[in-house]
Amino acid sequence: MGTEMAHPRRVLLFLAVGLAGLGGVLWFTISSRLAAQESLREVTAAAAVPSVNVVQPREVQSRPLILSGRFAAWAEAPVYARTGGFIQRRLVDIGDRVQAGQLLAVIDAPEVDQQLAAATAALATVRAQRDLSARTAQRWTELGARSVVSQQATDERRGDLAARTAQLTQAEAEVNRLRALTGFTQVLAPFEGTITSRGTDVGALIVAGATNAQPLFTVSDTRRLRLYVRVPQAYTAAIAPGVVARFTVPEHGDETFTAEVTRSAESLDIQSGAMLVQLAVDNSADRLLPGGYAQVRLELPPGPMGGQVRIPASALIFRQDGTSVAVVDDQGKVAVKPVRIARDLGSDLDISSGLERGEWVINGPSDAIRSGDVVRPSRTAPESR
Repeated sequence: MGTEMAHPRRVLLFLAVGLAGLGGVLWFTISSRLAAQESLREVTAAAAVPSVNVVQPREVQSRPLILSGRFAAWAEAPVYARTGGFIQRRLVDIGDRVQAGQLLAVIDAPEVDQQLAAATAALATVRAQRDLSARTAQRWTELGARSVVSQQATDERRGDLAARTAQLTQAEAEVNRLRALTGFTQVLAPFEGTITSRGTDVGALIVAGATNAQPLFTVSDTRRLRLYVRVPQAYTAAIAPGVVARFTVPEHGDETFTAEVTRSAESLDIQSGAMLVQLAVDNSADRLLPGGYAQVRLELPPGPMGGQVRIPASALIFRQDGTSVAVVDDQGKVAVKPVRIARDLGSDLDISSGLERGEWVINGPSDAIRSGDVVRPSRTAPESR
């Protein structure tokens, strides 16, 4: 009797265990399918969000600009002959220091002397004729007042006086001109400086006013020098009077000299795209030579570079409303921001406004990207330059 009661219980137990196992299998199958569907949804959603490479802008640091330059004398004057003749004496040579007004050479001009003597004699003749004409006109004026002579005769005497007066003025001017030419037989230094060239010697024939005339001497003021450099257009905004430069010259090795920007051409050369800048150099010690070469290091002020950041050129977006970049926030949301380009360095761009250093910029954005889009950023640490 007991054995018969135990048999149905075992059957029920086996049946319950089977049902439980079947339920477990069904639950596992359903759970796996739900998990797979959820994973598929996540993969699909992830595929819908594009992945982009983002970089942080780099701060633009002020750097010295290395350029080549040439020296020129602060003042340089070629001295030409103003009167013809022969060099009678030459008193200076190249390398001599001269003072303003110092005698450099004497020209023997006998023809000018003879012309001056003739003009002086002609002046005396014209003056005598004018004096006679003045006395005659005075007498005829008095006679005309008493109606002794006609008015026509009186006017003729007055006209003669006017003509004689004009001739006297002309003769005086000719004498003064020849006296000036006689004075030009003494060649004088225009200012204090150094004789840097000599184009004549004793006995040489001087033809004043000839189209191919060579200067007798060249006087250069080398106590101060002008240092000329050509600055590329990208750096012209940083060049202003007062900017300090340091330079070296081959003849003095690594010794460094200083100069200061005094002025610039305020225009760019069409061929080179550079601006001519002049620097003043103190050369009171006579250690630097006009015409020499120098390697110039311009210490650009931080002002024009301050606040600028540098990004890859591939991050720029060109649209009808101007140039812009796409930045991404911490949630992956895109914002398209207009920017202003300060300098184009080829592979990089310096941005003067519209972008901050801590922002993340999309490098190589799609042409269809818009503000509000969501992306998955892949961040690249900024390079140090």
